[in-house]
Amino acid sequence: MHRPTGPAQPQLLSLLRTAKNPLEYLTQNDWALITDRAKRLTFKKDEKLVSQGKQTRVLYVLAAGRVSIALSETRIAQIGPGEICGEMAFLEDSVASATATAEEEVEVYALEWSILQDLFELFPHLASRFYRSVTV
Repeated sequence: MHRPTGPAQPQLLSLLRTAKNPLEYLTQNDWALITDRAKRLTFKKDEKLVSQGKQTRVLYVLAAGRVSIALSETRIAQIGPGEICGEMAFLEDSVASATATAEEEVEVYALEWSILQDLFELFPHLASRFYRSVTV
């Protein structure tokens, strides 16, 4: 099982400044709001972050390591630091369309859907930038 590794904000903000960032339309203030509520977790090699057909209700931003994305046990992609997984289920308020498995020890920042939704209600412009980033 995954284990917490400490506060998220400074490390995630640093990562997003230097890594490929799929949430490119978010501002530094947006990230400060989000990362303040993120949990830093570690997954061991071969642990599943997301399982196809299940609803985890968490979106993950990778900080370190590589994750394999598989559809019906066929690898379709690999993601790394600065990239996200779990966003499709979040967008559709549904179950995961693919399985995300740690290929090595992976450090992530976990964002619960309910926290994101609360932030979006408080800050509609944050929601707009987030959705624009994820759907591009």
